[in-house]
Amino acid sequence: MRPKTLQKLLDSVLKQTLYPNEILIIDGSSNNLTQEVLEQKRYENLKYLKVEAEDRGLTRQRNFGVKHVHENSEIVCFLDDDIVLEPNYFESLINTYSTRPNALAVGGYITNEVNWEPLSDDNSGNDTFCFDNWQRKEPLRYRLRGVFGLLPNVPPGFFPDFGHGRPISFLPPSKKIYETELFMGGVASYKKEIFENHRFSNYFEGYGLYEDADFCLRLARKGQLYVNTNAKCEHYHEPLGRPDTFKYGKMVVRNGWYIWKTKHPKTTFKSKIKWHAITVLLIKVKSLNIFTTKNRVDAVKETLGRIVGWWSLIFNSPKVER
Repeated sequence: MRPKTLQKLLDSVLKQTLYPNEILIIDGSSNNLTQEVLEQKRYENLKYLKVEAEDRGLTRQRNFGVKHVHENSEIVCFLDDDIVLEPNYFESLINTYSTRPNALAVGGYITNEVNWEPLSDDNSGNDTFCFDNWQRKEPLRYRLRGVFGLLPNVPPGFFPDFGHGRPISFLPPSKKIYETELFMGGVASYKKEIFENHRFSNYFEGYGLYEDADFCLRLARKGQLYVNTNAKCEHYHEPLGRPDTFKYGKMVVRNGWYIWKTKHPKTTFKSKIKWHAITVLLIKVKSLNIFTTKNRVDAVKETLGRIVGWWSLIFNSPKVER
């Protein structure tokens, strides 16, 4: 349901220094606008596939797409439709598999969501996050977590025993390759061979929040994952096609619990207390948006969704796929 956004992505693919051998569009739209847009301009090696209701939804469409990848393909790349690539994106991504032959998967790097600066001597303490000689502003939720001793105890891209780690946006634009346990599915690549034994979980129906983290964490049990910060792109968070904010709030908590249990099925009492403490703290932080944003109705709905999602874990916690 984002034909114009998809066209921007494909136009950036045309400019790639390494062009894909095959492009699969897995369209879950309920109308034909995407197909009509694709017929207006020729994109070499493109195959368009429209899915019916039973295969609609992010994880189902990913699994559907993998089944239709050419048998001679070695690397399968996934891109969300609201991504725009820099010209060397695919070249940098694919080269990672040569320089890191043990890689099972490699993630790309989004450049337009965080303002990073080289590390300086006058960084402002708790207001600044520093990593690998770079610095960025520390978000409020992490500053508050620091006050209560709830900050992650592992690098960005890894998952603490109490969950709630730092995502890839906390890796700097250093042009380096970093080891990780998870990355964003909308700028991901995997060795095709892994799909002989792995699939995206159908637990994540519809919008599929955190389905990428679940897949990566399960895959990381088998081998090494990386993020190449030189495989650059931009993410524009297209509002079309996103879920109701109440449902989104529930997913944040319930799906967050799911991936926590995916990585750490057995946790200590202390880790459990920390997971729930951070969840409650993040609900309170989100509730501040009710007073600081123009979209107060959405802020109220998401806050309520998080609260309902948290309480629902007591009576109806998700069954985790092993």
